Amino acid sequence: MPSGSDTPSDADGSPSSGRSPEAGSARRPGVLAAGLLLLGSAALPAFVVRTDPANPPFQGLDDQWLSWMGGPHDGPYAVLAAVLNWFGGPLGIVVPLALLLLLLLRGRWVSVGFLLGVYLAGNLLVVQGLKYLVDRPRPANPLVRVDHGSFPSGHAAGAALLVVLVGVLLVPAARRRAWWLGGVVFTSAMMWSRTWLHAHWLTDTAAGAAAGAGAGLLAWWLCAPALAREAARDRRGAAAAAPDTAPTVP
Repeated sequence: MPSGSDTPSDADGSPSSGRSPEAGSARRPGVLAAGLLLLGSAALPAFVVRTDPANPPFQGLDDQWLSWMGGPHDGPYAVLAAVLNWFGGPLGIVVPLALLLLLLLRGRWVSVGFLLGVYLAGNLLVVQGLKYLVDRPRPANPLVRVDHGSFPSGHAAGAALLVVLVGVLLVPAARRRAWWLGGVVFTSAMMWSRTWLHAHWLTDTAAGAAAGAGAGLLAWWLCAPALAREAARDRRGAAAAAPDTAPTVP
């Protein structure tokens, strides 16, 4: 509600009461706790599955869910699943590349390093590392081409990680709650598509989503001060470059 005076704000867009931009760059314990909890939710089941990859303790749940994902595999569901399969496959790299190009054009070098490091580490180290550790067999007769290792789902992990990266780098703090809710819907749709296509078990997709989101949140917590300082400099530069629109008095 307009108050007739300007209120300064922190680097995250919240009222600052005159504090410097660096005041909003502290690491938040909740982000660290969520990241560790999600990563643990992916890592602990991995060790459980590794003891018997073909028949883990929750195989009955996975079998039941897969039976619900039976045919017919056509109509609008097939279109949605095909789009999500494309988005999470090699061609889906266009979205992170577009984000990278945008950050380069804006000269946000810290964000560029954050995006590259977290995206590569999350997909190559966390997801592929767990795949090689567990090497769980996939469901029979998948409807799309798949590689080795069913646990965890790389598509679900990539979707959750991308939601976190875009939310951190592009979405203003005041709008992040809506973004996270939308991200949950998007990631859940990706999880559904992987099981509907018989490419993964349900627990593979849950672990993948947890691994991707957890890796992104933990990296955000580690890099929060540098990212906040860069965002504040970016806003100050934009404000300085904006034309002065105040009316002149003759």
